[in-house]
Amino acid sequence: MRIVVAGGTGTVGVPVVAEVQRRGHDVVVVARASGVDVLTGSGLDDALAGADAVIDVLGTFTLSGRASARFFTTTTQHLLDAERRLGVERHVALSIVGIDAQSGGYYGGKRTQERVLADSGRPYTLLRAAQFHELAGTMLHTAVVGPVVAVPRMVVAPVAAAEVAVRLVDLAEQPAAGPVRDLVGPERHLMLDLVRRYARAVGSSARVVGIRVPTPGWHRIASGVLAGGGDVDRGTLTFRDWLAAQDLPADA
Repeated sequence: MRIVVAGGTGTVGVPVVAEVQRRGHDVVVVARASGVDVLTGSGLDDALAGADAVIDVLGTFTLSGRASARFFTTTTQHLLDAERRLGVERHVALSIVGIDAQSGGYYGGKRTQERVLADSGRPYTLLRAAQFHELAGTMLHTAVVGPVVAVPRMVVAPVAAAEVAVRLVDLAEQPAAGPVRDLVGPERHLMLDLVRRYARAVGSSARVVGIRVPTPGWHRIASGVLAGGGDVDRGTLTFRDWLAAQDLPADA
């Protein structure tokens, strides 16, 4: 198979590319660094030529609901249009567990992306996954507000990006299935605790504090809707074991 990975240089994109290669498929990395801009559509037809499947793991760094919705609407539509023109049979998209509880912000943009897919008339597969283990490190370095690292008080069931990558490639090898079972991690944690553990593991002296986010529906997110529930699939790599695999102290 020839599989295009849109966002192939990101947190989950890198292990997706590695998994595609491990299975012996041809892989095309779609990212600005590779000369393709999905937001404008520049270079997209050349990248998708001869492809059997597209795995969309694109992301954007914004908390604005309007900007997030614009990004995901535009990039998803550009991918779908190019797939239609070039006869690409399979589109696999990654979304986030529990986002129905939030109408705005980044999660609102992902909900918009899901609607674009559902309304497109094109065959697609949609996997919702929980937050990645890697998010703890991202928050430590980006959620800085003055002298502290401000982490939302919420319950999560983090999953390793590498396990999400395996599932996405599995789905790309199969016919379109629409929304499939959510994928979450093996344990529930407070996001605040994970960031603090990561900080200790890397020797950071940052003061990590928990905050409440004053947005509609946040009480549901804080209580664990992003951790998933019911009929879900669970990864096996715990946060502790993931830390150990990153050559971090075992007692983190």
